[in-house]
Amino acid sequence: MSAVWGRVRRTRIAVQYQEDLPPVRPIVRRFHVHVGRCDRCRARVQGRHPLQTSDALGAAAAQLGPSAVALATILNKQLGLSVGKVSTLLRQWFGLSVTPSGLVHALQRAARQAQPTYAALIDQIRGSPVVTPDETGWKVGGHLQWLWAFVSPQTTVYAIQPGRGFEEAAAILGADFDGILVRDGWAPYRRFTAAAHQTCLAHLLRRCRALERDHDEHHFAPRVQRLLLQGLDVRERWREGRVSEHGIAVARGHLLTRLNALLEDPGPARVAERFANHLSVEFPAVFTFLFDPTVDATNWRAEQALRPAVVTRKVWGGNRTAAGATTQQILASVLRTSQQRQLDTPTLLTQMLRAREPIVPLALRAGQR
Repeated sequence: MSAVWGRVRRTRIAVQYQEDLPPVRPIVRRFHVHVGRCDRCRARVQGRHPLQTSDALGAAAAQLGPSAVALATILNKQLGLSVGKVSTLLRQWFGLSVTPSGLVHALQRAARQAQPTYAALIDQIRGSPVVTPDETGWKVGGHLQWLWAFVSPQTTVYAIQPGRGFEEAAAILGADFDGILVRDGWAPYRRFTAAAHQTCLAHLLRRCRALERDHDEHHFAPRVQRLLLQGLDVRERWREGRVSEHGIAVARGHLLTRLNALLEDPGPARVAERFANHLSVEFPAVFTFLFDPTVDATNWRAEQALRPAVVTRKVWGGNRTAAGATTQQILASVLRTSQQRQLDTPTLLTQMLRAREPIVPLALRAGQR
């Protein structure tokens, strides 16, 4: 049976939008570099155009431009693509033929240009009133290392180091750091005796839930959990303006008294006793956020800073060489800090790459946004 079609009458004209990428062709710049020699001292002199990123000539005269290096840096150090995949993307989408080894050299040069900026970021972390540190495993040349993150609201510093002890943390923070450390219960952090401490309540709450779930412990852990949640609720009500400074001080005193009473009677279970011993050690750091409600109660800043590194580790494992690890920590720190400050990262990297001598961009100096 054949279909019978009627006449179509237009009822309206709808609008649709589509965003796409334009065709991209590489820009090839040729610089005529004037080279001379002083008649008096015989010293060689060489000119440099503001758009150049290197003084290399001869066999090294072919350079990858700053925009391409900036893109490769973001793809590799921020988004976790391997240099092999970055090389493929540049070739297929942008017509740039660059080998993975060529990209490695370009990234290492970018790290050398960013070295003073990295040192400036470390100084900012050392001078920050509140720092959140954390660490995770990392591989360098197939050997276990540790990737540290030290985070303030405006700055992040990564450091790849051979251990996860006090000495490695002090190498970035300084042994005499006297701000507030918002950290997990890892013992080396407590060796920063000049600092005030806030232990991560998320870790403590997870341990409470694990004791109830896995060890059937219903005497000590649930009461600790309720106490910690009450502390967080007090802080939330303070932020909403429903609790005064006096009210938060009174609540803090009650919570500390009740926690101390709980620690004196953890119950018969060995797991509860071990948890109580840990809380006794951490007691001065449990409710610091109620003395200064602007302080975070968890180490979420550092955990979020480590999350992209964990994904990267799963994709390509770590770094093959110590030089690669140095490049990783420097460029990742610059990229993460730029993201925190909501900066134009490609423009920032291009500015650093074109500088004749390594500079610290104004936007990444202390006190700048």
